[in-house]
Amino acid sequence: MARLMTRHTLLYTEMITTGAIIHGDRARLLEIDPIEKPISLQLGGDDPIEIAESIRIASQYGYDEFNLNVGCPSDRVQHAQFGACLMADPPKVARIVEAMKSATDLPVTVKHRVGIDGRETYEQMESFVKTVASAGADRFSVHARIAILDGLSPKENRTVPPLRYDDVYRLKRENPDLVVEINGGITTIDDVLDHLIHVDGVMVGRAAYDNPFMLAAIDSVVFGDSVSTITRGDVVRSMTPYIAECSERGLNPTPVIHHLLGIFAHRPGTRKWKQQLSGRRIEPAAAALAVARALEAVPADTANETAFN
Repeated sequence: MARLMTRHTLLYTEMITTGAIIHGDRARLLEIDPIEKPISLQLGGDDPIEIAESIRIASQYGYDEFNLNVGCPSDRVQHAQFGACLMADPPKVARIVEAMKSATDLPVTVKHRVGIDGRETYEQMESFVKTVASAGADRFSVHARIAILDGLSPKENRTVPPLRYDDVYRLKRENPDLVVEINGGITTIDDVLDHLIHVDGVMVGRAAYDNPFMLAAIDSVVFGDSVSTITRGDVVRSMTPYIAECSERGLNPTPVIHHLLGIFAHRPGTRKWKQQLSGRRIEPAAAALAVARALEAVPADTANETAFN
């Protein structure tokens, strides 16, 4: 779906643990379609040997980079001793990055927070980054909030701790040789452009999921491509054959439909669109038809909107 709207934006997988890759259904977890490229595989784990083995396994699937998640604050991830809690041990993260670099010639990147409980200052964050950079990390994707590991849920950790954009800007300004990407609370194309004045890249997560059509402006506004003429309705119509294919292959098309629910976000007709596709079971064989009929209920002016009208 994202690739219908942007060719150049780097996409990320969800975080996949090293244990799942080594012991699980590798094809289900790792297979991608060439249309999804460029795409980064985001890994979760704390054992350098297992991380390196996971990369060697995943290398046959065509990823463009490997990203280490040092930002996830969930209890489950903490109990496994990876995610944001790794920020408490910069030398360990450096060893993991060294192992990743030994297993691939592709870029190795790190996603992290500006801090965690007890390690909340800019100086501590910069020290973490410098330690990990010495191991060869190619880019740092910095969520501009600390992660509060004791007392907040993952959802609250995306909204409650205050944003500290200036610390991320400072990291780039004082370390110009580092490649720094900013993340957290970024909801509009104007936000993206404002941040790009200060850093090398912008990561958009929740907003791109809740309002995916914002991606239709990215190639033109950020990468200098010609103005996209794809409409919101075009995205839905282009996804319908894929939904039918999922059904024919015996796969559940409901998650695909769920990803489409935000395509008319903030526009007339979005409520009716969502009502027809959520809150009830749609039989797989009828899924593509259900989406087509839901689109018919959306006002034509909304369905025919491009990113620039």
